[in-house]
Amino acid sequence: MKTLKDFYQILDRHTLVITLLALGSTYLCRYYGFLVDIPTDLLSIAVIFPLVFSIGGAYKQREDVTGAFASLRVNAIALYYAHRDWPRDTSHHESGRRLSEDLLRAVVKYFRSLPDSPESKTILQDIYKLFSAFSQSHERLRAAGVPANEISRANQYLTRMMESFERMNNVLIYRPPVSLRAHSRMFLNLFPIIFGPYFANLAYPDYPWVGFGIATLYAVVLVSLDNVEDHLENPFDSIGADDLHLEVVEEYVQFLD
Repeated sequence: MKTLKDFYQILDRHTLVITLLALGSTYLCRYYGFLVDIPTDLLSIAVIFPLVFSIGGAYKQREDVTGAFASLRVNAIALYYAHRDWPRDTSHHESGRRLSEDLLRAVVKYFRSLPDSPESKTILQDIYKLFSAFSQSHERLRAAGVPANEISRANQYLTRMMESFERMNNVLIYRPPVSLRAHSRMFLNLFPIIFGPYFANLAYPDYPWVGFGIATLYAVVLVSLDNVEDHLENPFDSIGADDLHLEVVEEYVQFLD
């Protein structure tokens, strides 16, 4: 059942539109006797190869985001432990907990907001204010007697955390090649018309269902691949089955005690 549910997620209105166009084109070509044996290599070059290339790039970016998100969480918790355990003055405990918790939740809120929206820009400023607050807190740890080598370690944790955030942000801003994406989508929308004569020619004239069946299969497969690429391209929107589970942050916040 889970497999069917996941497959259903990659079927949408676009799938229906392309399928209907393919069936309509096939019907008209059979009706008017316009039958052509078009080389299927054209479909591979124009649609399938760009789609597969884009899916590979999007999947690689998703894996990078997964690693960066894990690194960000781990370093945030490490900084909390540093505030809790390194200074003799226990007053830094609450400050470290609050900063780590606020940062993790701000990151989740940022990636759930619409890119380039006023809200996302405000949250981005808040995130960097929290990074700055961490840096200032490290100086207070230094003043509280924490050795210089430990402060250096804390700053390394902060640097790694900032780097992890920017790696995630780069995936949000810079998607797989836009020109390649436009190319594959254009030919995907044109293929029902271009290949109508080919589908109409299959098993003509005795078995019309063969052409219609193959046209439907091609449409569903190609649009499904396109939707898979769409879902992988933005791992933060909580639409696809392979999206990043940002809500896991709430489980990590419980470690801050």
